[in-house]
Amino acid sequence: MEELLLEKVSTITGAEAVVKCLLAENVEVMFGYPGGAIMPVYDALYDYQEELKHILTRHEQGAIHAAQGYARSSGRVGVCIATSGPGATNLITGIADAQIDSTPLVCITGQVHAHLLGTDAFQETDVVGISMPVTKWNCQVTKAEDIPTVLAKAFYIARSGRPGPVLVDITKDAQFGHVEFEYEKCNQIRSYVPKPKVDYLCVKAAAELINEAKKPLVVFGQGVILAEAEKEFKAFIEKAGLPAAWTIMGLSALPSNHELNVGMLGMHGNYAPNKLTNECDVLIAVGMRFDDRVTGNLEQYAKQAKVIHLEIDPAEVDKNVKTTVAVVGDCKASLKQLTALLKDQKHTHWLTNFKELKAIENEKVIQNETNPLVGDMTMGEVIAQINKVTKGEAVVVTDVGQHQMVACRYAEFNQTKSSITSGGLGTMGFCLPAAIGAKFGAPQRQVIAVIGDGGFQMTIQELGTIFQTQIEVKVLILNNQFLGMVRQWQELFFDKRYSSTEMVNPDFQMIAKGYGMAANKVEKRSSLEAAVKEMLTYEGSYLLEVMVGKENNVFPMIETGASVSDIRLE
Repeated sequence: MEELLLEKVSTITGAEAVVKCLLAENVEVMFGYPGGAIMPVYDALYDYQEELKHILTRHEQGAIHAAQGYARSSGRVGVCIATSGPGATNLITGIADAQIDSTPLVCITGQVHAHLLGTDAFQETDVVGISMPVTKWNCQVTKAEDIPTVLAKAFYIARSGRPGPVLVDITKDAQFGHVEFEYEKCNQIRSYVPKPKVDYLCVKAAAELINEAKKPLVVFGQGVILAEAEKEFKAFIEKAGLPAAWTIMGLSALPSNHELNVGMLGMHGNYAPNKLTNECDVLIAVGMRFDDRVTGNLEQYAKQAKVIHLEIDPAEVDKNVKTTVAVVGDCKASLKQLTALLKDQKHTHWLTNFKELKAIENEKVIQNETNPLVGDMTMGEVIAQINKVTKGEAVVVTDVGQHQMVACRYAEFNQTKSSITSGGLGTMGFCLPAAIGAKFGAPQRQVIAVIGDGGFQMTIQELGTIFQTQIEVKVLILNNQFLGMVRQWQELFFDKRYSSTEMVNPDFQMIAKGYGMAANKVEKRSSLEAAVKEMLTYEGSYLLEVMVGKENNVFPMIETGASVSDIRLE
């Protein structure tokens, strides 16, 4: 009898072990939705509500996008949880989004009892097989005693090296089973090298190219943010006087008003950095992967330049653009070594080229977009009003479409981890739940969800999450009554055949008020400034709908298959 009592005292259920593992990893908040196969874990959570906050979203896709937003604003691993079958499959879009955007996540799913695997049991789905192509690592646990080791490994893999999503699928009998709990954080895995050692000879070769360059150009991505290398990057470009252009994932790594910040790369990026990519003599890529939206036609991309690539993931080197010198490793370390070898330079004449092209874009595009005097309201002028109030200090979360490009082009940022968007996958519906997660990740900062009328309705139910948690998120709907980006392409390349892109929308204010949220609608330019200020100074969540031009387009633009040199201003 005494031996039985000792066994009960020294062991806990696998479900409770899951919770204790999360606490051991200093997880403070997680996002999820309960169901049958994960119910034991939810039962265990009941006793840890003070230590571990669980946010009940209205859909599993909302949970994983919220976890993404949390990870991106906090720099920590985001955690989400769901049941088996449809609960698990509803996570897949967010997992794929996190994989391509290098967002650290640990996703925990419930699964049917181990003896039922492969029998097509109720709500059984092979989520390990389904998620394998879009996870950094995944694992199925069928025994309670394996839970601590697997979760420790999951957190280590998710956050180390190039971050990414990890999925752990736990059978119901493993959750009910007992384990003598002992947790040891994972710090290494055999044959896994998350941070390759920086080769000093490569750094030296890169420094020589930069020192000899007459027209150098830096293109940087989210790798700078993920490595927490913002200070090192700033010191690097300032010492050698290097103009620096960013991908949308790299936005906010460098302050918007920095004198060497020459703007956004890519399909709807700024005129100067795109145009001059094909005129630079040395192209220095830092923490970016040469995505097709950045490069345009690879056959005509920077062929005149010697290319230096600072990258933590060896698989990205030479994948799209052939490099002259590759510096593989954590850019926080490689940038520091590289800067020490650089000459102090200014490149004044070369920088003048950027200023001249910026003036052309300013005259032909930017002024008309951010400060129009007549005609319909534009998305750009709304973002300009946001900047006036936030002074570049807010976290701006965007969905996908025209408003995304406009917000990335015109929103101003003074600090890192301030721009959160779905980059590589381009997931409509990302914004609203990601903004909720971002607010939990950075509760002291103002979070603004900039979203289109189309994407908003894909995850509109997450207004219920805001209502239940009473978290403060500002929701800005830029309503053009169209799926705007698709409509723009239909106008330009399909003879204005607007097939299935016009939106008939509900009364968004009425819906918001149903969720207890203050709301307003702006239809006239004369009301815009006051309405934006009211939204941003209001204590609590707020929804502001702004009616913008139905057929306004986003320029500049690089057409599919075109060279970055062929960027058009109209």
